[in-house]
Amino acid sequence: MNSPKTVLVLGASGAMGQYLLPRLVELGYRIDGVSLDEVKNPLPGVSYLRANAKDRNVYRELLAKNYDGIVDFLTYSTAELPWYLPQALNHTDHYIFLSSCRVFDDKEHPVRESSPRLIDSSTDVLLRNSDDYCIYKARGENILRASARRNWTIVRPATTYSFMRYQLVTLEAANNVGRAFAGKRVVVPEQAREKQATLSWGGDVARMLSGLLFLDRALGDDFNVATGEHHSWEEIAAYYKDICNLDAVWVDKEDYLRILSPDPYIMGPRWQLEYARLFTRVTDNSKILAAVGMKQSELMPLYEGLKLEIGRCPKDTVWPVNTAMDEYLAAMDRNGAGR
Repeated sequence: MNSPKTVLVLGASGAMGQYLLPRLVELGYRIDGVSLDEVKNPLPGVSYLRANAKDRNVYRELLAKNYDGIVDFLTYSTAELPWYLPQALNHTDHYIFLSSCRVFDDKEHPVRESSPRLIDSSTDVLLRNSDDYCIYKARGENILRASARRNWTIVRPATTYSFMRYQLVTLEAANNVGRAFAGKRVVVPEQAREKQATLSWGGDVARMLSGLLFLDRALGDDFNVATGEHHSWEEIAAYYKDICNLDAVWVDKEDYLRILSPDPYIMGPRWQLEYARLFTRVTDNSKILAAVGMKQSELMPLYEGLKLEIGRCPKDTVWPVNTAMDEYLAAMDRNGAGR
């Protein structure tokens, strides 16, 4: 009888990892899951390690086991990529690298695996030469493609929501659901209102990833792992309103950015908005569905998925307070423009 395949999951407690591990258990793999967070509900068949997998000593010890497969949810800066990626390729039969649909430019709709990437086509020289998320993810792709080995698969999730991970334009859980639970409003950029967005449920993405693992046709290839459903941010804001009574106040993007990052020379928040959330993000997911034998009709509808995950969110969670947003909305109220 053959021994079960061994799989290392780096970043095992994240939005996708929390759904991937139980899926891999169902498939009969022996799993080591590494995360910075303490696992509250451990799964049988999973060995958990609470550690920083990017600690180079920890990383070396992990790879010494030579896993059959590695699913890597970690993020690596440009400087880190040449150290970590070649080692992963040399210590496994199948390495799944988490890139992102954020690598794509806004030049083709729907977005396909072959669509232009910002690192290659953007006219923003500062962005292309930066270490922004969309750039270092693309550089990771480039390193894998240049490798002599073909035991890798690049996966590009769209914006992915899950338990305690909820997105509204660039706002994350504390600044949307957290504020809704506190009876507070949020500001969102007017320029994003009509832009189409793709939000995928973590459970669906996990099914796609588990289907790619050890799939011969996935080796040396890339896949956009996402739903084909899309909505405007205004429609998504209406979902939040209906599900958790979140009131969105639409403001100019410059006001929005000043609230999130008062230092104009910190470009990350601006680039995430202007080179992702203000792009038309409609995804062609036909390639991944064909590869893993899934249908769009099997995927979680966005409204139902948000309702499920927000319903699981504890209302007594202590969220960080965004005082800049509170002060901005209070000033709008004083001027009669906040409602």
